[in-house]
Amino acid sequence: MKKGLITSILALTFSGLQAQPLPASPKLVVTLTIDQLRTDYMEAFSSLYGEKGFKRLLREGKVFRQAEFPFCGTDRASAIAAIYTGTTPSMNGIIAEQWLDAGTLRPINCVEDPNFMGNYTDESTSPSQLLTSTIADELKIATRNKGLVYAIAPFRDAAILGAGHAGNGAFWLNNNTGKWCSTTYYNEFPWWLSQYNDRKSPDYRIKDMVWTPALPFTNYTFLPEWRNEPFKYKLDGERTNKFRRLITSPFINEEVNLLTEELLNKSTIGQDDVPDLLSLTYYAGNYNHRSTQECAMEMQDTYVRLDRSIASLLELIERKVGLHNVLFCITSTGYADPEAADPGVYRIPGGEFYLNRCAALLNMYLMASYGEGQYVEAYYDQQIYLNHKLIENKQLSLTEIQEKSAEFLVQFSGVSEVYSAHRLLLGPWSPQIERIRNSFHRKRSGDLLIEILPGWTIMQENSTDNRVVRTADIPAPLILLGGGMKAETIRTPISIDRIAPTLASVMRIRAPNASTASPLDF
Repeated sequence: MKKGLITSILALTFSGLQAQPLPASPKLVVTLTIDQLRTDYMEAFSSLYGEKGFKRLLREGKVFRQAEFPFCGTDRASAIAAIYTGTTPSMNGIIAEQWLDAGTLRPINCVEDPNFMGNYTDESTSPSQLLTSTIADELKIATRNKGLVYAIAPFRDAAILGAGHAGNGAFWLNNNTGKWCSTTYYNEFPWWLSQYNDRKSPDYRIKDMVWTPALPFTNYTFLPEWRNEPFKYKLDGERTNKFRRLITSPFINEEVNLLTEELLNKSTIGQDDVPDLLSLTYYAGNYNHRSTQECAMEMQDTYVRLDRSIASLLELIERKVGLHNVLFCITSTGYADPEAADPGVYRIPGGEFYLNRCAALLNMYLMASYGEGQYVEAYYDQQIYLNHKLIENKQLSLTEIQEKSAEFLVQFSGVSEVYSAHRLLLGPWSPQIERIRNSFHRKRSGDLLIEILPGWTIMQENSTDNRVVRTADIPAPLILLGGGMKAETIRTPISIDRIAPTLASVMRIRAPNASTASPLDF
């Protein structure tokens, strides 16, 4: 009797499980990476929003309030590479937007490649320096090149890293001409984009672009403000490059939307049962890279306009593809532009750190210890590069010199810690060391990484753009909408390297080849 009852229960259970089909794979995955989007600002300014942008995402989406990057020194390029590859700079090779090339001792852009020409630009560009596969690449492989992959971004690095190695096209705004441009690395430049550039690109409209508050300026009370009147910027009227200013204003997000609409109208993306990927990038940072203290009202207005751009994008995708066929993945680059030093009247401890002086004194110390020679070959971005050829010719131990250099440098005022390449690669483990290791690539990073104390200002040798060090966390959200995701808000922090395997799981394809994290539950 009992045996028959158990058998019946098991049969009903398994038949019930089998009767529940998996959610259909989406026709289109839209990844929207919003450069410098902050969870705290997104929530703090909520009373300024309409109902169809952020509020809709928070109401209908699966919202992770805290998406964390498991490495240090995050910038736009390293963040976007991590999102699409599901791994850290130590594996994907994108340690920053720029790094020092050891062969030429000059800074190079992370997507620079002299082997390819530009379309509507003189920049030479490809994803060749991205060392692992991306979610876009895996989609192309899984669909035997039938899945379409396009990327649209204000910035060259964001577009290229979003499209990956195998994408159909990557488009970004030429900040000298106001035309949308690309690279010959990808397929032939689309005819429809040439027509768009000839008739509708931002250079035709920028003369009429005037940025004033979208709401009465008295509504912007959430950040300390030193002015009592609204701001006004005529993008075509200031002395500095007008298109560079456009790219750092909220108007650029509407330009991304306009080109997205053109792409949806002129291509077959999202129109069949083979999954496609559309990588988009918005901007939510400070206008013209000023500090928040200078642009508190502008920052609040940026989020108001960002809210409207998101609403427009959702409406566009709903009209062209249908939201039931789409998975949206909205996230941030997890950093903010550095702030200016706090005024001295507040007496916050700090000081000035000069990397060039630090490097010169280190070279003098090494000469006193090991004899004449230029031991310090170069320095860049809080990193020091030693002269390996000289050290080898003198038959000296590179490890010994790295460690002695670290011991010397850590004594400098303003230095919190110095990490040698040997220590990062072969030294003992700790949670902090792990984060530094994840941001370090043995062929692209320096021999010595210098960590500066919070409150100290890193002084640039040939620039007036000196910004104070802050190690405070920048809260970054992750929002998934559609694709079978149920609406909920999750406050437990999650790692950003879980996004790529999650999207792979939704599309039922392999995760990128260096991704080791597990997918998020959905």
